[in-house]
Amino acid sequence: MARAIWPAAALLSLALAACSGEKAEKSADDEDATKDEAPAIPVEVAQPSRGDIYATYTGTAPIEAYQDAQVIAKVGGELTEIFVEEGEDVNEGKVLARLDGDRLRLELARIEADLQKLRRDYQRNVDLRDKSLISEGDFEKIQFELEALEAAYKLAALELSYTEIKAPIDGVISERFVKVGNTLEANTPLFQVTSLEPLVSYLHVPEREYRRLEPGQTADIEIDALPGEVFTGDIARVSPVVDPDTGTFKITIEVSDPSRRLKPGMFGRIRIVHDKHENALQIPRNAIIEDSGSSTVFVVEDGTASRRSIRTGYSENGMVEILDGLVDGETFVIVGQTGLKDGSRVSVIDSDTSQPANAQAAAVE
Repeated sequence: MARAIWPAAALLSLALAACSGEKAEKSADDEDATKDEAPAIPVEVAQPSRGDIYATYTGTAPIEAYQDAQVIAKVGGELTEIFVEEGEDVNEGKVLARLDGDRLRLELARIEADLQKLRRDYQRNVDLRDKSLISEGDFEKIQFELEALEAAYKLAALELSYTEIKAPIDGVISERFVKVGNTLEANTPLFQVTSLEPLVSYLHVPEREYRRLEPGQTADIEIDALPGEVFTGDIARVSPVVDPDTGTFKITIEVSDPSRRLKPGMFGRIRIVHDKHENALQIPRNAIIEDSGSSTVFVVEDGTASRRSIRTGYSENGMVEILDGLVDGETFVIVGQTGLKDGSRVSVIDSDTSQPANAQAAAVE
């Protein structure tokens, strides 16, 4: 009887094993079918475009007057006349106002009278010296007195000239501090004269940019108070030293504005172009995935997205230069890439790969 049971048990084991293998195979087939049936992820795609791309440095700084002078009274007196008002153009040396100079004129007249008398005395002493009727010491004494009085006369004449208040620079009267009839002391501020040609901005730039910026480079300036307008200037000077406390160096940008829409004190946004790559391959910045210092994009081929590493160059206006990793004509994901994995099935929607990538980027933005 035992001999009859063993063959039956063996047959039963084989049958169970066969059933298990069939179930496992069916389960694997079902899993593969489930994978094949996973829905495709909708994405939008584009192709790289070509065009010139510029390397720029951007910064912000106020607009300032290159020359700005405060006019002060060099002598005291009563202000009797004012010849200019705020907003008027003036040239260097133009008389802006006049002080009462009666006291100084009288002082000058007194010194002039003393000087004429001393000159006559000096001439008589010259004749006496020639006849050896006066000692050399006495002659030198009167000579020194004459020279001192001549200097006093020149000083009095100079102080009298200071009663005419003159412009120290070319510019515009930006402020008047006094009125006719004011009694002024020396060093009292009278006017502010501001030169509007040229205007300047001072940018403090990180030292890593030192080799990229140099005099003569063009700077585009946008003013918050004048939206939509761009003013063109250039780098006039680059400081030869770096501030060790801030790690920056100063550049001076000069801008000319004959229309005088630019005013000192306005806030400027400055863009300096320091290099250019012509006909560069470019894609929108929002198509690039940055992860742990590497840049990648998803390239679409035959309905499948493949993750690919790229090497980038300059970036400008939402576009990034591609140095390696993509070629002309390839299709990459521009919208929807955040939900993709390498090998994901994708469904392209609302995309026209014949349209330049920069145009699509603008549409997305």
